[in-house]
Amino acid sequence: MNRRHLLALGAIAAVPALPRGARAVVPAGGDKPGEVVRTHALSLLAPPALPADFPNWPWANPNAPKGGEVVLARLGSFDSFNPFILRGTADLGVGLIYDSLMANNPDEATAEYGLIAETVELPADRKGVTYNLREIARWHDGRPITADDVIFSFNALRTQGRPFYRAYWADVTEVVAESPRRVTFRFRDAGNRELAQILGDLPVLPKHWFEGKDFARPSLDVPLGSGAYRLDRFEPNRNAVYRRVDDYWAKDLGVRRGLNNIDILRYEYFRDTTVAFEAFKAGQIDFRTENVARDWATGYDFPAARRGLVKKEEIPHEIPTGMQSFAMNLRRPLFQDARVRRALIEVFDFEWMNANLFYGAYARTASYFSNSDFAARGLPQGRELAILEGFRGRVPDSVFTEEYKLPVTDGSGNNREGARRALALMRQAGWMVRDRRLVNAQGQPFEFEILLQGATFERVALPYVQWLERIGVTARVRTVDPAQYQVRIDAFDYDMTVDSIGQGFSPGNEQRDYFTTAKARENGSQNVAGIADPAIDELVELVIGAPDYDELIARTRALDRVLLHHDFVIPHWHSRNFRIAFWDKFGRPDRNPRFGLSFPSAWWIDPARERALAEARRG
Repeated sequence: MNRRHLLALGAIAAVPALPRGARAVVPAGGDKPGEVVRTHALSLLAPPALPADFPNWPWANPNAPKGGEVVLARLGSFDSFNPFILRGTADLGVGLIYDSLMANNPDEATAEYGLIAETVELPADRKGVTYNLREIARWHDGRPITADDVIFSFNALRTQGRPFYRAYWADVTEVVAESPRRVTFRFRDAGNRELAQILGDLPVLPKHWFEGKDFARPSLDVPLGSGAYRLDRFEPNRNAVYRRVDDYWAKDLGVRRGLNNIDILRYEYFRDTTVAFEAFKAGQIDFRTENVARDWATGYDFPAARRGLVKKEEIPHEIPTGMQSFAMNLRRPLFQDARVRRALIEVFDFEWMNANLFYGAYARTASYFSNSDFAARGLPQGRELAILEGFRGRVPDSVFTEEYKLPVTDGSGNNREGARRALALMRQAGWMVRDRRLVNAQGQPFEFEILLQGATFERVALPYVQWLERIGVTARVRTVDPAQYQVRIDAFDYDMTVDSIGQGFSPGNEQRDYFTTAKARENGSQNVAGIADPAIDELVELVIGAPDYDELIARTRALDRVLLHHDFVIPHWHSRNFRIAFWDKFGRPDRNPRFGLSFPSAWWIDPARERALAEARRG
């Protein structure tokens, strides 16, 4: 997930931002020629739910007390405070210091409201957007945030930042300052209906602070921001401490009132997930999201939890779950035959894993757009079928004749039928069993490496290695530290790895970075599998150019179906709950927003609970 944090940087101080794509901007511009609509908010699927003068998010507590300190865990290390570039390993907490033009509301599927931007103007031709900046918006040094800062940020990120930005904003042709507080983006055409809104996610950076500095170079200089927190102190590779800004310029805006209640957020770095968990159990870490089903089922039977000092909860959410998988690197000749890829899928025994490793906690993922309207289902029909007909002969024939299905086992661990199907496919692809090993016509063995970050996925990868061995495939697991992992991922230096493709409520420009040929060749892109297929490139552009929501559903399902039938990845699983554990010192709003986890931004330290906890621990 660390490669996909970039979408969240603009809103990380408030809530975990959702992966984004979009379609029908509401309002979409004036009806009369030359008419411009000015609005306080944008929404992609329905009119914004809140008026311009809303006092606070409905899910936030405007009377929450301020104060206290929270300690959170990070894995790995850091040597930079620039998270926007390929070089270096950034402390991701630095996103706390930056505000964006707009702020997402995680209680609405695709709505955002003005933050640095007070209003947004949309022309009738939909070939641009103008943001009018708030006069009160300030950097931490007191200087105003200007249109020049917005332009600098856009240009620096698109020319020197991670490849994601170039893909995300590819259809912007020009950005101009019409006044110190008015900035206009112009678009190549009117077809990219989400672009006006996704520019609102732009993290705005201070031009005057970066002058004379090499933006593309990692740096541990304390950065200047405009957000609710500033970097207070740090020890490289050990910890970073962020302090709440008392005179934060936006604290009384509806998009910020009731948020950012904790005075100090301290991030402690750990090299190992096990050590981080032990630190939590010892009370050195205050809050934890649990991603390991085994630990969730068995790991919280420790004294503090039994005494009720540590709370454990599952919170349902309505977020699309995307695709987590073992991704095969198609840049390697070994994985370029679709029959080989399907054989590796046939061997994977999810049912055994779910029963024996995950305590039945997960559902199998069978779509790149799982848990959403955009997931392909059944056989193609109606408009989706009409779209796919235009690609007949350029996509797998099975797209038209077979519903995509993953193999299902009895969970016993004795997947003989899957092994038989896998061996048959391997023989068709030119591999044969010799001395219990699969070899090709030249006698070369079928062997590869599974690259992992940290030990968490070892317990998944190691059984898979054993299942592969039964059909004569030699796989090795290599676990490296997060910094080395990131370097290798950015350089596409792996055979197979765990990939996680986050999706939102309205897919769009981000699909270019996930699936297109150009990004398969660009180091640092999010096309981990190395997908390079002209038909898929065209389908991605169709998704981006969908004129309305119904057409977006049809086009995205067509893309999903084609991706699935190529068997590019070995799909994993997903959950529809947040699993959290925390020491009982917090207060929080009466409800969680529908599409996000409001910690830490909307929570606060409850003084009475904190005192009671301290007394209980002393006792």
